[in-house]
Amino acid sequence: MKRKTLKAFGLGIGLLLATISAQAQDVKERTLRFGFQNTADHPVGLGLQRFGELVKEKSGGKITIRLFPGGTLGGDLQTVSALQGGTVDMTVLNTGVLAGIDKNTAILDFPYLFNSEKEADAVVDGPAGKKLHEKLAEKGLVGLSYFENGFRQTTNSRRPIAKMEDFQGLKLRVLQLPLFIDVFKELGSNPVPLPFPEVYTALEQKVVDGQENPPNTIYFSKLHEVQKYLSLTKHVFNPQSMLLSKKTWDRLSQDEKKLIQDAANEAAVYQRQVSRDQTTKSIELIKASGVAVNEVPAEEIERIRQKIKPITDKYAKDIDPELVQQVNAEVAKARSRN
Repeated sequence: MKRKTLKAFGLGIGLLLATISAQAQDVKERTLRFGFQNTADHPVGLGLQRFGELVKEKSGGKITIRLFPGGTLGGDLQTVSALQGGTVDMTVLNTGVLAGIDKNTAILDFPYLFNSEKEADAVVDGPAGKKLHEKLAEKGLVGLSYFENGFRQTTNSRRPIAKMEDFQGLKLRVLQLPLFIDVFKELGSNPVPLPFPEVYTALEQKVVDGQENPPNTIYFSKLHEVQKYLSLTKHVFNPQSMLLSKKTWDRLSQDEKKLIQDAANEAAVYQRQVSRDQTTKSIELIKASGVAVNEVPAEEIERIRQKIKPITDKYAKDIDPELVQQVNAEVAKARSRN
């Protein structure tokens, strides 16, 4: 009983100190609208709940982050447009989805760029990640930090993908990005670009045979309920950019900007660990639901990598050469430590 009383006392003191600190700063009463595609209980959703708690604590309860999960404010592209217009304040999404705004962001969606989460961390937390976010400011977006959604895998209702030829003829929902469309065309699939909120219905009604997403997204959005096979193709790793509307950012005081940035950095560390812990669990839960799960042999992964290399080479030509060099250098450095 004493421990609980002491803990409650400690929390009360902490909130009191945060309130006093916030009062000493230039912090106003605000509610920021945060739209995103994942469910509230997905690791991204949990990371955002933590972000909201941190902002509330650091602002002495003055700033509230109101979360709108599950694409309720629209798909990724619609939400980004709303951020640019200032009608929505924040979002988090696959960084590569921003390629229509800045072609450089496509580099983080290059297939088989990363072999591990540590390699991705090295890039997004280094000069390249900072540079990508800095370039977005002139497009009306402020990059705060990077969450993650893990490695993308492939599901479908027709057959397991055990070799490259198994992609042939599959109608797969892909991100609304030219890079993804071209990659899956090269593999012989029929890519169908759709906003994420439409994916479950498209699978259920057999409009498409399958889709590709990280296991946590597949599980928490219940996509496995309308699929028979999960093949661990591990073709793209998804860093996620937490973004704030520049119109909103410009209305904030320096103190407000600092506390939101600090909260975003802390939440990113928390979210990445939650995501990694959950990924293994999600694969097991998908398997337990009756979906057949298969590893793709290393030699087949290499065949796929070589098959789509001309596509990534083509898109690399549109990217700042210095940025490409920075990304490759960070990946090589991280890989040498493993």
